[in-house]
Amino acid sequence: LGAGAAMMLVGGINWVWVGTAAGAAVGMVYVALFVIGYNKSRVIYWLDPWADAADKGYQLSQSLITIGSGGLWGLGLGKSRQKFLFLPEEHNDYIFPIVCEELGYIGAMAVLILFAMLIIRGYWIAMHARDRFGALLAAGITTHLALQTFLNIAVVTNFLPATGISLPFFSYGGTALLMQLFEVGLILSVSRQNDNNFLYQKSVS
Repeated sequence: LGAGAAMMLVGGINWVWVGTAAGAAVGMVYVALFVIGYNKSRVIYWLDPWADAADKGYQLSQSLITIGSGGLWGLGLGKSRQKFLFLPEEHNDYIFPIVCEELGYIGAMAVLILFAMLIIRGYWIAMHARDRFGALLAAGITTHLALQTFLNIAVVTNFLPATGISLPFFSYGGTALLMQLFEVGLILSVSRQNDNNFLYQKSVS
């Protein structure tokens, strides 16, 4: 949804549609939070996971413990303790807390900086694409990766309620990794066309 919205904004869209979609999204959030009881309880324990840390708040509380136990430099690569039956889904949706525990604050910040560089470069490629198709393609894929990264890290750090979003290039799953590498390959293809177009213009001039 977010990638599609980014592509429509790049390609040009009537802002009336944007307002209508935003209103519909607010209505859907209201229904999800106040009509469907399961999602309401999820939000309640997101606001205070320690209220039931042994049951419904267990996942979030263990995630925060895992992140905090890494300290500044971490316990060392492969030396996580929380991944041994303490933190559920440690190989999938909650792999970032394991990164924090093993590599510490410094390693976690390095991972975030690498993601930021990838996302910024993707948008730069989209802005300098030689045609609209390349711009839309690069912007859509970059937004998809950016939203997935943000949602995963926001969930495991208790900034947002649980959504079940994996972390690109880190979470377990061969098919997901294959598709993410395929998407980055498409962005690199757009970048190569930009470079070739620049070299052609330079040679002509």
